[in-house]
Amino acid sequence: MIEFDPTKDRQNIAKHGLSLARAIDMEVIVSVRDDRFEEPRFRTYGLIDGVLYCLAYTMRSEALRAISLRRSRRKELVRYVEAED
Repeated sequence: MIEFDPTKDRQNIAKHGLSLARAIDMEVIVSVRDDRFEEPRFRTYGLIDGVLYCLAYTMRSEALRAISLRRSRRKELVRYVEAED
């Protein structure tokens, strides 16, 4: 299940042109933990409609809580895919 704050969704649409609800459509390529925050967060890189995106999220109980969804730069993906090898 994916959840998000409606206000945060409006902000994401205004800033990135995409609703956080689209996170459900992502074809995941790689996920990495983001240790910059007290609450465990993750960044997932994947495709939506054939375009590369980055989803920032945290887990709340059984739900994925979307924080941000934006276009990603290929160099970000390459960095994390190479780190996985």
